Amino acid sequence: MSHLPPLRALEVFEAVGLCGGITQAAKRLGISAGAVSQQMKILEEAVGLNLTAKEGQRLRLNAAGQRFHEGCSQAFERLRAAYAELERSKNANSLYISALPSLLSKWLAPLVADWQLEHPQLSVYLDGTHTEPSEAQANGVDFRLSYGEGIHDDQLTIELFRDCVVPACSPALLGDNVAPEALLAHPLITIDWRPKFDSPPSWEQWFAEAGETAVAIHNYRIYSLSSMAIEAAIEGQGIVLAQYSMISRDIAKGRLVIPCQRALPMPAAYYLTWNHNSFHRSQCRSFQRWLIERGRDQQEQTDRLLAGAPVQLAVGAGLPRDSDLSVTPNRGASPLLPGPDDRGDD
Repeated sequence: MSHLPPLRALEVFEAVGLCGGITQAAKRLGISAGAVSQQMKILEEAVGLNLTAKEGQRLRLNAAGQRFHEGCSQAFERLRAAYAELERSKNANSLYISALPSLLSKWLAPLVADWQLEHPQLSVYLDGTHTEPSEAQANGVDFRLSYGEGIHDDQLTIELFRDCVVPACSPALLGDNVAPEALLAHPLITIDWRPKFDSPPSWEQWFAEAGETAVAIHNYRIYSLSSMAIEAAIEGQGIVLAQYSMISRDIAKGRLVIPCQRALPMPAAYYLTWNHNSFHRSQCRSFQRWLIERGRDQQEQTDRLLAGAPVQLAVGAGLPRDSDLSVTPNRGASPLLPGPDDRGDD
């Protein structure tokens, strides 16, 4: 075949495959079901094959249609990503940052707000999503913050920091320096990330580390998002076992306290990945260096917590410099790899 089928017919075909039928595709595209059927007919005539089959009252892709749809969908994904990159290139003073939703709202967004105060000429788009960008989508993303190893190309990825968890609650619920068993009198808020990630340390693990090995926990409240669990604790609904990076601002502002000063390390680290094609822009190079420093600040806080030393909170994050949190020692600091400016290959 020396020419492609009509682009509009291909676009409609992609929507039919994604939505699983004509009616849903019509709603997605904002056109009538008859218009979808007409475009599907045009496409089948162009390729000389039937691409759909009746399944009850619904029209679905047959085997040939499914094979063709896979390549068609990938092509449209790459086209959209290329267009997004073209649109972004028209505004050189912008950054597109993708991150896990709770990490974005509770840690990254406040830091980015601080950074923008020093760079008021720049626009930042913050995208909170659990979905890792595909190879095609990544062309439109300058930075991605992920959790866990083995997600991205090692040459474009650095360990940002490894967090720890501590119990936290509203100061109206408990004060600080209470006995571990006192926490059992209140609802315990837990975070369950499965099946997407390994979940943070459990309350059972925390109580075992605190020397309470025979506790029976019945009053659980389970959230899939760390940010939701933390907000529930701020509202006085219970005690959350939360990542310290996500609650340090709330502690500094008096919205949360740590009732029992004992910490456990997270099972994996947060990673920063960057787009090689973005580094011709000076603001991307500047932001990467700045964010790596913020990750180093956070890692120092975590290591001090786990070593039982007073914590010095990150400068420039709107937080006090000193805290007297004392916790159980567990792990040492991990080395921080150089960024692309230091490697000399970007």
